[in-house]
Amino acid sequence: MPSSLSCILSVGDVSADQDRINDRVLTAAAKAGYQAVLWQVPAGSGGSTDSLIGAAQSVCAAAGLALLLDINISDFPVAHPLVAQEPALFAMRRAADPERPVDPRTPTAMSGEALARLRSDDATRVLLAPIAEQLLGFVAAGVRGFRLLHAERIAPEFLAALIARLRAQDEAVVVIAGPGLSREAARALRGLPLDGIMSSFGWWDMRAAWLVEEREDLRSVAPLLAEPRGAQLSQANAARSLLAAAVSADGIIVPLDVFERDPAIAGRAVAAVQAVAAFGGEMRRVGGSGGAVTAWLRADCRDVRRAEAALLTFVNTSSEGRPAPDPAIVLQTIGAAFESFGADAFEPLDAGEVRMLTAKRGAAIALDVMPDLAAAAQAPRLVVEDVIPHVDGGFPVKRVTGEAVMVEATIFADGHEQLAAELLWRCADEADWTIVPLEERPNYRWHAQFVPLRLGRHEFAVEAWLDRFGGFTRDFRKKLDAGVAQTVDHAEGRLLVEQARDRTTGALQVELTRLADALARDDDALLLLSDDLAAVMQQADDRPHRLRSAVQPLDAERLAARYSSWYELFPRSQAAGRHGTFADVIERLPAVRDMGFDTLYFPPIHPIGTTNRKGPNNTLTPAPGDPGSPYAIGAAAGGHDAIHPELGSLDDFLALIDAAHEHGLEIALDFAIQCSPDHPWLKEHPGWFAWRPDGSMKYAENPPKKYQDIVNVDFYGPDAVPGLWTELRDIILLWVERGVKTFRVDNPHTKTLPFWEWMIGDVRGRHPEVIFLAEAFTKPAMMYRLAKVGFSQSYTYFTWRDRKAELIEYITELTTTAPKEFYRPHFFVNTPDINPIFLQTSGRPGFRIRAVLAATLSGLFGVYSGFELCEAAPIPGKEEYLDSEKFELRPRDWNTPGNIIADITMLNRLRRAHPALQTHLNTRFYAAYNDNILYYAKPSLDGADMILVMVSLDPHNPQEADFEVPLWEFGLSDTAGIAVEDLAEGYRFDWHGKTQHIRLTPDQPYRLWRIAPGDKA
Repeated sequence: MPSSLSCILSVGDVSADQDRINDRVLTAAAKAGYQAVLWQVPAGSGGSTDSLIGAAQSVCAAAGLALLLDINISDFPVAHPLVAQEPALFAMRRAADPERPVDPRTPTAMSGEALARLRSDDATRVLLAPIAEQLLGFVAAGVRGFRLLHAERIAPEFLAALIARLRAQDEAVVVIAGPGLSREAARALRGLPLDGIMSSFGWWDMRAAWLVEEREDLRSVAPLLAEPRGAQLSQANAARSLLAAAVSADGIIVPLDVFERDPAIAGRAVAAVQAVAAFGGEMRRVGGSGGAVTAWLRADCRDVRRAEAALLTFVNTSSEGRPAPDPAIVLQTIGAAFESFGADAFEPLDAGEVRMLTAKRGAAIALDVMPDLAAAAQAPRLVVEDVIPHVDGGFPVKRVTGEAVMVEATIFADGHEQLAAELLWRCADEADWTIVPLEERPNYRWHAQFVPLRLGRHEFAVEAWLDRFGGFTRDFRKKLDAGVAQTVDHAEGRLLVEQARDRTTGALQVELTRLADALARDDDALLLLSDDLAAVMQQADDRPHRLRSAVQPLDAERLAARYSSWYELFPRSQAAGRHGTFADVIERLPAVRDMGFDTLYFPPIHPIGTTNRKGPNNTLTPAPGDPGSPYAIGAAAGGHDAIHPELGSLDDFLALIDAAHEHGLEIALDFAIQCSPDHPWLKEHPGWFAWRPDGSMKYAENPPKKYQDIVNVDFYGPDAVPGLWTELRDIILLWVERGVKTFRVDNPHTKTLPFWEWMIGDVRGRHPEVIFLAEAFTKPAMMYRLAKVGFSQSYTYFTWRDRKAELIEYITELTTTAPKEFYRPHFFVNTPDINPIFLQTSGRPGFRIRAVLAATLSGLFGVYSGFELCEAAPIPGKEEYLDSEKFELRPRDWNTPGNIIADITMLNRLRRAHPALQTHLNTRFYAAYNDNILYYAKPSLDGADMILVMVSLDPHNPQEADFEVPLWEFGLSDTAGIAVEDLAEGYRFDWHGKTQHIRLTPDQPYRLWRIAPGDKA
């Protein structure tokens, strides 16, 4: 379209609007950048408008504007001679006189207009000349061009002939098609010399994708003109609509009244048209249709991939400010690499804002150093990748002794060469590898397994190479079967044997010489394909293009690292009316054992400082005789290597260790790297601490909690390395020598990671049986890193996960993503520090719910004493226990009515009896159609049966649900039957069909079943 006519004012009907037009308005429009005025010729007016058009042309010419006419060329006056001469070429309208009654005996008089049938076969022959004559008469009167209304009524060939007739007289005549053309009708005009075609902008909601689609579809037909209409032109929307119209098309038509109402906005639309003139190429959406901000890109050529510059447009369709589209989304969808669209490009948009941003193509990055050909020729030809299990950073995979380690890898090479691959594994103290052949699965996936039987560090790798003789026998056998084997094929096999003979020595060479001689006739296919020859060739294989993966370390730990039931108690609370002792704990061991626990864990048992000692409920005003917090470690009696005198002597502790072993219990100690102000280290090793300028020391904090009775060591203090580091390691080694093999570490995330990696590696290098549990309630990245650097187990977010969706999400993360290889979740239901809100508000049913969840979801299950008695009295508004045992003695009545000892005992019994409950990694969630019921399975390793767990998460109300029995896991149909054992109640029955129903109540909030096909349950 001629650029001089890209901005047009429309004034409606010539006869109706002539008086509104004056030199002042048109002169202002021309100054604003408008080039033409579009007037509409009244329907059926014939030549009666000549004088009006002449006057209009004079006014426009005086203002420097061209005159265009909106005209429907199919409109003819009913009195036109052709209407009578060629009635078949017209559609006639008939109307009766409203003042007279209808007389059916007489024809209805014609009135209104006659519509020419410009798509009929004879239209060009009969109607082209009179229509062209009328239009040329307008041109002679000074009209510059025409917008053809109802262009869909005009046959493309008729329109082509009409434009040719007009241009023959005046080559500058402008012809615009539209508005209202359908996409199909507009496409039919492709190839015609049109100066413009109307877009459908007037019907656009500012969001839908079809406007961009329309432009891309029609920009090869003719330049698009946008004409806002209706509500788009309201006072509130006009600015946004005019600018969006200008930026979305190649030109714009603006009503005169809008220009008069707000000439500044109309002027900005002209500027926008001029700005986009350089970007007439491809247009594409760069955002969705659901957001408040619409975004598109226009290029300076037909294909944005070859564009040298681009225009990015944001349209805020909201009456309020909105954020700009995400640059991370926009920039990747624009289709080419452009330089920055400006520092403020993606700042928030004002209400109704239309933002235009330009950028030039960015220079591609050319490297100064090209790849080395010689190095490329020596690069591995094979690919060995995605080896699992794997832990990034070179950290070890975690398994337990006796647990099969399934190793998989993706192995392939170019072409159709046959490959061979092996799994290599060994204990860290062995020089030789144990070799296991890898088997190929679909999609280049190979697998094999090994079983670590010794405690400690192992390592494994995968090696692959081209199996040339194996590839030969594979192809040779196919040729024999197809009857196409040739002599040269036999010779090829013999050559491989001869080459193997020549590179070997000793007995192997002798055997290969014999076999090569036997193959001399080139016709012994049986020998070429024999197992004996294959075995000898395998021994002689030089493994061309051999490639070995990186070595992956693996720690094989004892089963207690993955499966154990922990019970936590304060030794000092195990006597009534006095400070408890280790001897009192020994009296308690049978009860702990009878509940089914196998690990008995103590908070710190070291001397407790007196400076800033805490009183009941964490107060700062202790009374004489208050025991203080055991985490304020260190006093005149010693530090981390000593025992609190009131608990007993070292001999008493060793006696407790022996007694625990006799009851099948292991003692776990708390390793808390913190000191009371009375700890001997502060005087003996001041360089292990960070001192303030005034000589004081800041007490420990974990906001909002404050620990005025504790100070922390400084791992990078003046004398801390190596002194502090080795002292802490030696403390662990000391307690290991005393019989402690398991340590719960307090807040390890607040200590430096390199220390943990070094210390745990050192200790477990000497004592692979030692287990470390991380009490790290922090962000997942740190919790996972602690597991990588050596912690065998970790406390988890389970304590706060009590809704179905979040439990499923969390367990799924732990069992299906990277942490499954190194992170073992220890599900403690409560701790001395954490009295969960769920337990505070749920009563006895809630305790039963949390117990069954913890005991069956993870192989590691922990209880802090008092849980079995349903203790939950909180400090108001906090997740802390009222009268916390951390600050006072808490003897208990272990026979308190309403306890859940029976539930805990049963759960631990089932955990011992069913290995499926000894890991979290086999958890599978199934459908129970109620958001308050969690339903999952724990299949056995051999798949012969599985445990099903159904738990109501609502401790207050009954809950019901239909649920699906996973018959498909056993290869059974949806209507089959399956045997069921109720593990909690001890009876058996059958289910028939996949869909069953359950009702759980606060009095019976869970079910535990074992299912197996047939009558195996």
